[in-house]
Amino acid sequence: MYNTVKILHSYWAYLVFLILILATFNAIIKVVGGKEYSAKDFRISLFTLIVSHIQLLIGIVLFFAADYLSIISESGMGSVMKNSALRSNIVEHPLTMIIAVVLITIGYSKHKKKLTSNGKLKMIAIFYTLALLLVIAKIPWSVWLS
Repeated sequence: MYNTVKILHSYWAYLVFLILILATFNAIIKVVGGKEYSAKDFRISLFTLIVSHIQLLIGIVLFFAADYLSIISESGMGSVMKNSALRSNIVEHPLTMIIAVVLITIGYSKHKKKLTSNGKLKMIAIFYTLALLLVIAKIPWSVWLS
């Protein structure tokens, strides 16, 4: 089960990354260009929200399938924090990605409350850009590029 979930989490991450880039740059380009918010923008931002939440759920399943809790209980959190690979897998990557999904959710929710196209697109641009920066910072590039 662990290998299946790990593969799913890895490949789904490509979709999340690509759609997050698309949504972010779409919003930035439209804000800078002064263009109107359209149904296409709504669908792109909604799809980004959905795929990122699915990735979060897959990641939570992977966290428990990897049995990190037993590693923490056996060796203690102090030794986990001293080991950079374990610290990244158990603390840094999950926490950063949870924050990124929260930012996507906040951006999506706030954009719905805005009445103007510029306001809607600005909310998406700001929050999705912050989420994208966090995702870029914590993607395990050594795994992705090999």
